[in-house]
Amino acid sequence: MRVPRRGLVSVCAFGAAVALAACSGAVSEKHGAAPAVKAAKSAAVEPANEGTPARMRLITSDQYLNTVAYVFGDDMRMDTNFAPLRRTDGLLENGAATMGVPAAQIEQYQRAAATIAAKVVNADHRDFLIPCKPVDEKAADAACATKFLSATGRLLYRRPMDADMIKEAVDKAAEGAARMKDFYAGLALAVEGMLISPDALFIADISEPDPKRPGKERLDAYSLASRLSFFLWNAAPDDAVLKAAETGEILTPKGRAKVVDMMLASPRLVAGMRTFFDDMFGFDDFANLAKDPKVYPSFTGVAVQDAREQTLRTVISHLLDKQGDYRDLYTTRSTFISPALAALYHLPATPNWIPYEFPADSPRVGLLTQISFLAVHSHPGRSSPTLRGKALRERLLCQVVPRPPANVDFSAVENPTSPIKTQRERVSIHLKNPVCAGCHKITDPMGLALENFDGSGAYRETEKGEAIDASGSLDGAAFKTVVGLGQALHDHPQLSACLTRRLYSYGLGGPTTSDDQAVMTYLTGKFAGEGYKLPALLRAIATSNAFATVRKVEPAAKSAALESPASLSINATQ
Repeated sequence: MRVPRRGLVSVCAFGAAVALAACSGAVSEKHGAAPAVKAAKSAAVEPANEGTPARMRLITSDQYLNTVAYVFGDDMRMDTNFAPLRRTDGLLENGAATMGVPAAQIEQYQRAAATIAAKVVNADHRDFLIPCKPVDEKAADAACATKFLSATGRLLYRRPMDADMIKEAVDKAAEGAARMKDFYAGLALAVEGMLISPDALFIADISEPDPKRPGKERLDAYSLASRLSFFLWNAAPDDAVLKAAETGEILTPKGRAKVVDMMLASPRLVAGMRTFFDDMFGFDDFANLAKDPKVYPSFTGVAVQDAREQTLRTVISHLLDKQGDYRDLYTTRSTFISPALAALYHLPATPNWIPYEFPADSPRVGLLTQISFLAVHSHPGRSSPTLRGKALRERLLCQVVPRPPANVDFSAVENPTSPIKTQRERVSIHLKNPVCAGCHKITDPMGLALENFDGSGAYRETEKGEAIDASGSLDGAAFKTVVGLGQALHDHPQLSACLTRRLYSYGLGGPTTSDDQAVMTYLTGKFAGEGYKLPALLRAIATSNAFATVRKVEPAAKSAALESPASLSINATQ
């Protein structure tokens, strides 16, 4: 499928229906997930793959602002959020390919663009952002406008502007200058127009014939540059990446590997990976996180922000700074502590963020025992083994836990005068109910291992005077404490397969399908072979053939795929 270059006015909606398994004791894996048990048998050579459908997706608010900051400077950042995306196949980023743009949001884009454009041309910025001066500041100057707008458009549109596009922008600047008797005011109008152009707001996969695969398609050089940059940096490509596209170097295996290595070595990789893990962990839930202040008085708004930041700092430090094994994130005792978090962790106050290592006898081990996971996946006034187990399955293992039936009676577990003292007793009621047992037996056994942490994430040894039993199991691996849960998750073969799938999906801008299964198995095997190092996985994905190729999707086939997606099931008791 070829995506037209001009006139992009709405997102091509590629929805994906997902068939959920019934509550029968099995967790469903959405189509496209590589079965972890096959990862070790991954082929040494990448299997043939038809590529992804050519997609068009809306740029996210972070991508938009990161791009603006690169093009015009960090002081152009502003507090603005576009309409929320719909989480699709585990990622908000995938929702960008399945939404349109309502009029209210267009107005939001325009307000942001007008603010940015005015700052670009004001007296504080024009001298270093605009590489020329007009002959007369009260009149249009086509030569100066052309020099500035063509260079700016190349970065905002992620490809050079053609002659017609340049003329259109310069004419707009001239009209504004004539009307307002101000060259810079006219230039601001042209910049504003660029910032709300569909060419800037939509990431379109533009394809061309693939010379190595007659009759097949590949991304053109500029679309490949954009795909790489939004994947690794969460922003539009910079000048160096665009130059590799202009020369065609990026289309060769050696040239693309060179570009990818340069991007992986860039400090901008940190911002890109922070955004990915924030998305993968579902940290958008922090926006609606609230705790009962009478039950958890130490859980403040600052603590909420710091809990999110703690996990992201831990991830970046371990995976990028230390180049550590991804699986060790769930067993590491190394993290960071802020003053607000120190109170929740019952540690001495700190003056600022500091690195911290929990002692060997501490129950704090891995991301599952950080406030971010524990507090988000709990109720406002109490913990929840079910929510925590569900999050572990869905966020970290790429397995889908079905929603409870509409007619479930919760009165026995929500009765405030109930004699039930512990969460283990509470969830045992669900396990005795045949309607509920199928779902709860795949969430509660690991969620109960986290019961030494209350709904705010604070450690405790008893609940309502009763000693807490933190034993449990994860797919056949039994343990007695949360330390054992972290190790069981570390050793679970689906943990690395899930990260591979999420990153691949994130990089290609849409959900995986059954057609991607062989590539998922191959990439998961490479990930294991490289010691589960994140940069190695990023490189393997970014330099894969599948990353750069595009497949044609016939309307009938596409419709059938939406109506009958492939699905896999695993037995949670294996």
